[in-house]
Formats: sequence, structure tokens, C-alpha cells
Amino acid sequence: MNQLQIQTTQLFAPAHTLAWPYLAKTTYPWEILGDLKKIILHIGEQLDPADYHQPSEEVWIANTAQVSPTASIAPPAIIGARTHVRHGALIRGGVLVGDDCVVGNSVELKNCVLFDRVQVPHFKYVGDSLLGYKAHLGAGAVTSNVKSDRSLVCVKGEGLCLQTGLFKLGAMLGDGVEVGCNAVLTPGCVVGQKSMVYPTTLVRGVIPPRHILKAGRGVVLCPMESTNRP
Repeated sequence: MNQLQIQTTQLFAPAHTLAWPYLAKTTYPWEILGDLKKIILHIGEQLDPADYHQPSEEVWIANTAQVSPTASIAPPAIIGARTHVRHGALIRGGVLVGDDCVVGNSVELKNCVLFDRVQVPHFKYVGDSLLGYKAHLGAGAVTSNVKSDRSLVCVKGEGLCLQTGLFKLGAMLGDGVEVGCNAVLTPGCVVGQKSMVYPTTLVRGVIPPRHILKAGRGVVLCPMESTNRP
């Protein structure tokens, strides 16, 4: 199972999120999702009031963040330093957004963690997911978090199915992952560090680190030609 590289420390480098002390205790990152609201409340209560303000109860926004007056933020939620939350964004609660992130127009977030420098700029849904440091979702990309048959989500790879015990589970994107426009990430998919998903691609199962996944004549998975991608 370790060869699938789906464990927390295989997907994310230490730090780059206030949730790291909790993630560091997990084997698989989705293990924190059931307690994410409690975790956010605990983190929020420890934030320095000199650096964060509370426009409403159980919502903490860094003083250097820019939040549009048309954005909607439900508790509990934390918005990090220098992050932009743009017009029409909908944050439904249970959301931890890191520093230097972009949450764009018509973006809906629910029960998820965005590490520092994550960009989700336009027209997308991110639910029950973790997006690693510098991950980017192109316009229209979505994380599907419920199976069509409403069964529990498992993480599949190499002929195995790891039961998560979760009815709702979106995507786990490792650090530096690039997802193209209008891609669909199916429930429980995992994309390894610095991999790239081409536009309009349907993502299933586990994508290894530093690979490219693209739609065409079927779905093609290939290693990157260069290992020097920043």
C-alpha cells in the first residue's frame, strides 16, 4: 500500500498549513475530515487577535487578507494572511484557507483544507478535500465528493480498495499539483506531488507523483519528461 504514496507525509511536506499538527498524527490525510470543524475551532481560539479579526462568531480572517463584501463565509472558517477571497465566493463552513491563497468568483468551499499558496480562482466546487501547498485548480474543475450509488468511498489503486468509512470524500491533491480547466476529480481520488492533470480529464483512483494524466484516446498516464519542475 505504501507504494501508492497516499499517506499524509507522502503527499504533503511538513508545515504550510495551520492544520499540520493534526495532519502529522494521521496515516492518511482524509482522517481529519470528520473532526475538521472542531480542529478549526481549536486553531481559531489560539490565533493572535493582533493578526486576525472576527467579523462573525467562529470566523477568523487575517488582517492582511482581502475579502470581497459579496463573499459569504459561514462558520467555522479561517482565512489566512494575504489571501484573496473574491466576489461571489461561497465558503460553507469547516474550511481552513492558508496564507497567500486565491479563492475566486463563484467558488464554493466546504469542509476542506487549502494549504498555503493554493489557487482556486474561478467557477469550481471543492468539498471534503485537501489541497496541498501551491496546488492549483483551473477554471471549472470540481471535486466530486459523493458516489452515484451513495456507498462509502474507498481509495483505489493497484487492484486494492482502501476503505475510508466516509460517505463524503473529495480529492487529496499533493503539493504542487496542477489541475486543468473543467477536470472532474471523482470521490476519493489522490493525485501525487507535482503531478499534472490535463483539462477536461476525468480523474479516478491514485495518480503517482510527477506524472501527467490526460484525456484523449482513453486516459493516458505517463511520467513527466523532466523531474525539475518547481
